[in-house]
Amino acid sequence: MSDLKIYNTLSRTKETFEPLTKQHVGLYVCGPTVYSDVHLGNCRTFISFDIIYRYLRYLGYKVRYVRNITDAGHLEGDRDEGDDKFSKKARLEQLEPMEIVQKYTVGFHKVMELFNTLPPTIEPTATGHITEQIRMAQQIIDNGYAYVVDGTVYFDVEKYNKEKPYGILTNRKLEDLLEGTRELGGQDEKKGRLDFALWIKAGPEHLMQWPSPWGMGFPGWHIECSAMSEKYLGKQFDIHGGGMDLAATHHTNEIAQSQACYHTSPVRYWMHTNMLTVNGVRMSKSAGNGFLPEELFSGSHPLLEKAYSPMNVRFFMLQTHYRSTLDFSNEALQAAEKGLKRLWEAYETAAGFNHPGNDDKIIDAALDNKVLKLVNEFDEHMNDDFNTARVLASMFELVPVINSIKDKTIALQALSKETVALLQTKFKSYLEDVFGLKAVNEADNAKLQGVMQLLIDIRKEAKGKKDFATSDKIRNQLAALGITLKDEKGGEMSWNVD
Repeated sequence: MSDLKIYNTLSRTKETFEPLTKQHVGLYVCGPTVYSDVHLGNCRTFISFDIIYRYLRYLGYKVRYVRNITDAGHLEGDRDEGDDKFSKKARLEQLEPMEIVQKYTVGFHKVMELFNTLPPTIEPTATGHITEQIRMAQQIIDNGYAYVVDGTVYFDVEKYNKEKPYGILTNRKLEDLLEGTRELGGQDEKKGRLDFALWIKAGPEHLMQWPSPWGMGFPGWHIECSAMSEKYLGKQFDIHGGGMDLAATHHTNEIAQSQACYHTSPVRYWMHTNMLTVNGVRMSKSAGNGFLPEELFSGSHPLLEKAYSPMNVRFFMLQTHYRSTLDFSNEALQAAEKGLKRLWEAYETAAGFNHPGNDDKIIDAALDNKVLKLVNEFDEHMNDDFNTARVLASMFELVPVINSIKDKTIALQALSKETVALLQTKFKSYLEDVFGLKAVNEADNAKLQGVMQLLIDIRKEAKGKKDFATSDKIRNQLAALGITLKDEKGGEMSWNVD
């Protein structure tokens, strides 16, 4: 089997993976900012790294997978002034910030469970590591790469860039980065336009703040990941992942902070997932084409023709390499739905094969070699930067062979007993263990869709007659069963399974 190769954003090439410690891997992935429902772009990143985590374990590595929860310090617009997203949402909903955090953290975990992602081995929170962030900021000050202005600590980008290239991750020079930033206003206290906050002074009205050597405040967004990754994975570790939108600022600042603090490059391999589009247009709230996961599962979004199960969506994502743009459309999702059904049926058929034993006269050497080649390609393709799309292509090439054996147009003995055993083992390992797929009962799913539509119609009729007792009874009893019914604008209703 070939060596595992990973595309490293830092070098912009595929590199042979060599962990710092033999048979051990340190993996850090930037987790969600839990002030709202997790969006599909995040889900793609977490599903991609779930598969990477699963495959590393399949290869025999002991993996420490750290995925953080950002529950403080992420400012609106990612600037160094104003309120953070948690405080703003808490005021809007008249809740404590940690109620917001709890609500959306629970929701995030439910979505990840529906997608059948494995939990990380450690899931640290920013608020649980304030001490570590303060200590790191102080060390960066002591090393001469940060300064304090009225209780806020800023990282000195231009000073750092004199020794190490600040834009190394995205291959951009400081001059180019400066051209794309605004001029400093008269009230701006930073020395340079690219300087960013490690610690931010909090006014008395700020809902989330902690004591520090520089006064009451809260951490900057970027230092959270640097502090937590160092605590659990060390000053240098193997793989750091996230969406490609994080590379230019968040991950660039992580590298600078860690290098300035510990005098070593923090990460060996930087990995980034690509963006999502819908019918060729980039997915975004402003474009009105951004689905939430529950909208996909219930089919409630106006751009969707029907509901799609979590396993169908996961399979759909597997059909595109993680570094490629993933385009959502009803046609593509429905094709993926059919493809998963066809592949899973073939897998279950192959699992039932009971080879009676070898007979060299019956074995079809060409067919046997073809099947062996396709099965062995699973590992080859995954070792080529986790190319799930090519693995699935090899799997689909095996489907006609499996179906022909089922239909008895090809004898099972045309394949050697060893080849059949390998086919069965690899299909199970990949579909269930590496790809994390589960069987989808389409009949039960269709029945549930029909029952829910019937209940929604009855509830609409009850509300139209001002029979609120019946309307509330339907909603409350569904909630007791773990199904949330939501009233949307224009009298429409949507639902999702909790």
